[in-house]
Amino acid sequence: MSLSRFRGSNRDKVDSWLLLSVLMLVGVGLIMISSASVVLSSEYFGSNYAYSSKQLLHFGIGLVALIVGVLVDYRLWQRLAPALLGVIILLLLATHIPGLAQTAQGAQRWIELGPIQFQPSELVKIFAILYFAAWLAAKGSHLSSLTRGLVPFITVLGVITLLIFAQPDAGTAMVILFTVTTMYFIAGAPWMHLFYAGILGGSLFGLLILSAPYRLQRFLVFLNPSEETLGAAYHINQALLAIGAGGMFGVGFGQSKQKFLYLPEPHTDSIFAITIEELGFLRAMLIVALLIFVMLRGYQIARVVQDPFGRYVAVGITSLIAIQTFINIGAMLGLMPLTGVTLPFISYGGSSLISLLFGVGILLNISRQAVLIPKGMH
Repeated sequence: MSLSRFRGSNRDKVDSWLLLSVLMLVGVGLIMISSASVVLSSEYFGSNYAYSSKQLLHFGIGLVALIVGVLVDYRLWQRLAPALLGVIILLLLATHIPGLAQTAQGAQRWIELGPIQFQPSELVKIFAILYFAAWLAAKGSHLSSLTRGLVPFITVLGVITLLIFAQPDAGTAMVILFTVTTMYFIAGAPWMHLFYAGILGGSLFGLLILSAPYRLQRFLVFLNPSEETLGAAYHINQALLAIGAGGMFGVGFGQSKQKFLYLPEPHTDSIFAITIEELGFLRAMLIVALLIFVMLRGYQIARVVQDPFGRYVAVGITSLIAIQTFINIGAMLGLMPLTGVTLPFISYGGSSLISLLFGVGILLNISRQAVLIPKGMH
């Protein structure tokens, strides 16, 4: 089928509201990283703004990735889907290759190539969305079949999830699992499959929690954070202290006390707690509102686009942002166990920011293509 009808004088138009919202979130993230990381930055690098400077560089690279996502026709990724699955497996296996993999805090989640260090699982999130969107679009009515729908879906997703668990990185595994499962049921899979998948997934997570003492400890701390306030529950209790100290209006930008080596990971996993402490609940909710606006915009794009592949990709990228937001904020508020999942566009992390901006670029490309489809085709 010819793609000529998608080309026209309006091809350079993108969803400016979505783009502006994402850029605003990244800007807020840079500001909060500069404050939240100032103590750690001075401690490790002798400069107050080492982390924020690095994140600014990551943003520059992320902008290039976003532009690539916008300019490349999203349907190209559908044709590359089989190769993407191979890249996913290779990236995840690479974290176990001596000399290439970098170990930190007992985890093998990073690859180091000279001065370049990145976390493959962040890029895997986007590649998994693209692969499964192509797979779902190709399956069509066969999704209702256990043998042609659910079984191959669980098999491929299970392999990816287990490879990420092996790093170990339970948080990222959960994000990919929930994101891709959302795409599966949006594509029209029977609800009975959700029941089967729930039983299998619940059993697997139970075994994985029991297989590692630190995972079981995190789960028990979630159930009763008042115990071991200086031990396993230290992180969540310090986060709650930061949130409580912030109140409605905050203690003032740059005035956080918890970032003085009390709250772990203040510029990454815990940045939302520092944000509430300094800016207060009301202003932090404006950031949440902006994130929700991005989600609504993404789901609106998914609703408008007629191409099944484009629809599933839009649902996947938007759900990825929504799920990470819910898990990160939920963990800081004590509503979920701590998992190490970053807050989209806000937390420090080059691999996360670059991958998310690449995903947003693809989402913008889908929105542009959807606008260009002639009305008679809707």
